[in-house]
This record gives sequence, structure tokens and C-alpha cells, in this order.
Amino acid sequence: MTQGVPVQSSSSSLSRRSLLYLAGVAVTLPLVPVAGAGAAPAQAAATPRPLPLKIGVASYSLRKFPRDKAIAALKQLRVKYVTIKDVHLARTDTPEQIRAARKEFEDAGITIMGGGTLTWKTPDEAGMRKDFEYAKAAGMPLVVCSPAPDTLDLLEKMVKEFDIKAAIHNHGTEDPWWPAPSDVLKKIDKRDPRVGVCMDIGHATRAGADVVKTIALAGPRLLDLHIKDLADGTSRDSQVEVGRGILPVVAVFKELVRTKFQGHVSLEYEINADDPVPGMLESLSYMRGIAATLA
Repeated sequence: MTQGVPVQSSSSSLSRRSLLYLAGVAVTLPLVPVAGAGAAPAQAAATPRPLPLKIGVASYSLRKFPRDKAIAALKQLRVKYVTIKDVHLARTDTPEQIRAARKEFEDAGITIMGGGTLTWKTPDEAGMRKDFEYAKAAGMPLVVCSPAPDTLDLLEKMVKEFDIKAAIHNHGTEDPWWPAPSDVLKKIDKRDPRVGVCMDIGHATRAGADVVKTIALAGPRLLDLHIKDLADGTSRDSQVEVGRGILPVVAVFKELVRTKFQGHVSLEYEINADDPVPGMLESLSYMRGIAATLA
């Protein structure tokens, strides 16, 4: 059936409609068996190529949902990767409860890419150690964090001891510590390579960063990425579905593929908190469509 299939224009860039269509092909195309000797080639031809990026979700997007409903939503959205906010896996739970909650995600076929954002305002070793123990029990290979600059020595110590990466999250012009990824990079240049950056492209743009150039600038220090889109590059309240705003999402994805980024490309959808799934679906479809064209 070809009705509704978009026709690629002569332009070098694909239309939004084309990307959404390709996303459906990349994620939902069924395998149709054909009788006889031609069955195997037909199936192989119908199998979509793997996406070159690990596209998933920051569970903060589903912050109004309890854990079971959040997992159900992730399955509905066909999400395979997640960074978990503690509203879905409480830091106050016992290690046994944390491991049980972790299993709920894993049993749903969802890979835990990390957790956070965790904030440390003072160099409190007992408190930070407890958070790293939480991350270890939750099966998090990485914590997204916002540490005060005077906690970096302690943070590096925990990273080495637990072998868990720490990706420092920039939060834009309101952030007294880390407005842009460059502010992080300046402070961690000589530190353990497992201490790096979680670049939020919305907040970074508001702080004046060129998010495409920052990917190359950060290199292997870029450990995690939060994707969102803005209608106004100076306003945090102008967030829209990914692909509807002004952020250079296509160029970001191209640079991630060029630099062979292996981390989590995580949708952080902060609007429509009571009913986020439709907007998340649109955003993820657009993101998957871009990745499909780059596969």
C-alpha cells in the first residue's frame, strides 16, 4: 500500500512529514512471511536497519505517573532505553526494593541507561556514597548530576570507587554552577574520563552554546544527551514537541552519528505533564525518523 507515503523533495533536507513516516517504518514495519523459497529474502528486505543512536526517554517526562503506569507508557511508546528519575525508583527505598523496581523495567525489555538528576550542594561523603549505592542497586551505569563545584573531588572519588559514570547536567542561565556544557568541560578537563557532561540542548541553547559544535568539543566527555525543542531559543517556557521548534535537532543527530556517540539520546519532555504520551510519541517519531535516514 503506497497511499500516504511521502515523496522526498529535491531538497537535501527531509520534511517533517517524511521523518515521521520513516520513523514508523523504522520502528513498526512488520515482517510479512512469503510462502516458498523467496520467504527469507522477503523477510530480510522488510527488516528495518538498526538505528545508529540509542534513542530513549528520561522518565521525568512521565513524572505524574506511578512506576507501573510509566513503564506501561514506555512500552506503548516502544522505548527500549530509559534514564530513571527517582519519582519512579525512590532513593529512600531499601536495596531490596530498589532491585525489585529495577527488575520491573528490565522485565519490560527496557535498558536502564542511568538515573538522576542528583544534586549535591555540599561535599557530604556519606550522602553522596548513599546515592552511588542507590545507583549501583538500580543497575545504573551512569548518574546524571548537578554537583556544586566544591564537590568535584569527592564526586571523582565515588566514580572511581563504584565505576559508575557521572554526567554533569547543564541547566541554562538560571544555573549558578553549570549554565552551559563548556562550564562543565572547563572544570573536569584533568579528571577521570568517567566524569563528563550530560548536555541538555534546550538549556545549552538558552545559555548561548552552539550545541552542534559542543558535541565535537566535548568528544568522549559527552556521556549523555537530553533532547527537547524550543519555539524561542531564550525561553525555557517555550518548549514544544521535538521538530516543531527552532533547535537544530537534525544537525545534532548528524554530529552524534559522525562522532559515533554511544550514550543515551534521551527525550526529556517537560510539557503537558498530565497527558504527555501524545507529545512524546510525536517527538520520538521525529527523532527516530532522523536516525532512520542516517542509518
